[in-house]
Amino acid sequence: MATKKLRVGILFGGKSGEHEISLRSARSILEAISRRKYDVVELGIDKQGRWLQSGEALKLLGSPGAEAVHETGLSIAAAAAEPAVGTGLDLVFPVLHGTFGEDGTIQGLFELADIAYVGSGVLGSAAGMDKDAMKRMFFAAGLPITPHVTLLRSQWKVDPKKCIRSIERALQYPVFVKPANLGSSVGISKVKSRKDLVAAMDLAASFDRKIVIEQGVGGPGVKPRELEVAVLGNDDPEASVVGEIIPAKEFYDYEAKYELNGADESVSIIPAKLTKAESSKIRKMAINAFRACDCAGLARVDFLMAPAKKGKPAEIVLNEINTLPGFTSISMYPKLWAASGISYPKLIDRLIELALERHREKQQTHFSR
Repeated sequence: MATKKLRVGILFGGKSGEHEISLRSARSILEAISRRKYDVVELGIDKQGRWLQSGEALKLLGSPGAEAVHETGLSIAAAAAEPAVGTGLDLVFPVLHGTFGEDGTIQGLFELADIAYVGSGVLGSAAGMDKDAMKRMFFAAGLPITPHVTLLRSQWKVDPKKCIRSIERALQYPVFVKPANLGSSVGISKVKSRKDLVAAMDLAASFDRKIVIEQGVGGPGVKPRELEVAVLGNDDPEASVVGEIIPAKEFYDYEAKYELNGADESVSIIPAKLTKAESSKIRKMAINAFRACDCAGLARVDFLMAPAKKGKPAEIVLNEINTLPGFTSISMYPKLWAASGISYPKLIDRLIELALERHREKQQTHFSR
């Protein structure tokens, strides 16, 4: 008798500024996932927040499809939680980058529905999305981070001069100004002097109520190396080889990540040219960062490395953790695992296994006496 296929929902789109990146990731997963092993259901969320199934979900990806089915998130989650319902799912693979997909909100919906899902839970997702909370967790775990200041949009609007003074008291230029809760380098600016700070703060404040201002690693005139590690696992995570990004622009912003092509595009070097000691240190830090934020399934951990100064080792600091990193076939997360011996289709299988493992483990928890 044939084994029943797992019914896997691939959820993509969303209301965040990373909607298009989500569609790219979903296309790659849908092309690579084994239809022999899984019964795949496409689930889309458009920019207005409408949940789509069947043909409309495929149209969101730019593919023609069958008759549209519109649902709310709650109705799809309820169907997922009840296998007797025709659209019942065994597992959801959310490919939602950024706000409302990577920040714990959709994960809370899956928890309510008691359905297995790929990736971190509510806490890990929320911590990994909020750069301020993330840095607090890194600091508590004794992990190295760059000096930074966190300000609220309301503080900036009420008294920008006071905010500028507090930034300049704590940090030295250049600084990076970032929305606390956003990914893909959206809304981030590198600021070399006070004259550019106001525009950078206004831009970041347009994307989030919290603004994180970080001191540039290595100081003025230094361009630190940008290193990345992919982490895979639940309670016993493992780290990939270390990769390096050579940005096409001054830093790895949205345009450098997704919009430049040919001779102008950013370059990835996998594995990065590091000493064995440096590579080992960075991989251990990646796993510790994963655990510090209570992550699960997958994450990409990003580092900055300033050149060694006389008599001192190179400065290596944690930049951030991404709990749902880009997942196109050419994204760093799958490329790092490919270089570590796990192909893209096998990586999808492993993430599904980890989601089911985590869901089974959760069944051991009692929620009432």
